[in-house]
Amino acid sequence: MATMTKKKLIQIISQKKGMHPNDVRGIIQAFLDTMTDCLSQGDRLEFRDFGVFEVVQRKQKIGRNPKNASVPIVIPARQAVKFTPGKRMKRVIEGENSEERAGEFSSL
Repeated sequence: MATMTKKKLIQIISQKKGMHPNDVRGIIQAFLDTMTDCLSQGDRLEFRDFGVFEVVQRKQKIGRNPKNASVPIVIPARQAVKFTPGKRMKRVIEGENSEERAGEFSSL
């Protein structure tokens, strides 16, 4: 399994679109910054067919220290970002339509 880094993503998009990597980097960074700002304000981000990002409240729970499993620790309540994939993404990931999968999200 490979890891897609921001640098690799910038290279791929700049080659596909014939844009300078610095221009693509600026666009991607602006997109990520805007997403972060929206989520920090409690907004929900919905991208049709791709998925939904939203902030959820995680409840306090009891955990175990992996080094000393007999000692319980309290994991405090916190906010977290939840991602729910959209229908098309689910279909592509699950490989239901291998022909459709080949170019499903490549039309960036």
